[in-house]
Amino acid sequence: MLKLKNLSKSFIVHTLAGKVINGCQRVSFNVGPGELLGLAGPSGSGKSSILKCIYRTYIPTSGTVNYVSEEFGPVDLAQASEHTIVRLRFREMGYVTQFLKVLPRVPAVDVVAEPLLWRGFPLEQARKRAVDMLECLRIPRALFDASPVTFSGGEQQRVNVARAVIARPRLLLLDEPTASLDRQSVSIIVDMLHKLKKEGCAMIGIFHDRNLMESVADRIYEMSPGAVQQ
Repeated sequence: MLKLKNLSKSFIVHTLAGKVINGCQRVSFNVGPGELLGLAGPSGSGKSSILKCIYRTYIPTSGTVNYVSEEFGPVDLAQASEHTIVRLRFREMGYVTQFLKVLPRVPAVDVVAEPLLWRGFPLEQARKRAVDMLECLRIPRALFDASPVTFSGGEQQRVNVARAVIARPRLLLLDEPTASLDRQSVSIIVDMLHKLKKEGCAMIGIFHDRNLMESVADRIYEMSPGAVQQ
């Protein structure tokens, strides 16, 4: 479903006299339906940069990111138009970022329901499924109509996961999905990931806990630190 070939991303830091920081270099791997690939490596090795290149938050410096879309067929995400990327994000992708970023004053239930609305679900049905998801992830019912910006770090992360998986994406990117969570919440999320794998979702994940990653990943891609060039 997804194949990266020689993906590289570099950043020019003008405040450091134009030095080039290599976020990731010549990364190649593939992920099939129902498979979870873990990304491992020290801080600074470019794990998050890879996810951002796939989601196209970053535009890759070189290489290809070939994705087999249900709607468009084969697409190189590194070269695709902004229209195509936005459409894929709305219809086929999910992304658990390290930090939840939402508009203030939007209730948690609507934050979680939004991906379903993008896919054409009626509002009432989308909100009902969002309530079920929040309950599954042990968010107190009293918080459903409150903005997640007021939540604890662990509660925000659970909302983040709920929003990413509620529409059952074909491709799911996970950047520390279990960070700051208690053991019971981690167990719930691991069960969700296993269910998504059975449904054919392709996943790429970064996990702070190596043992946890090894328990859910089918394969692990080891990365080395990026380098700074003059």
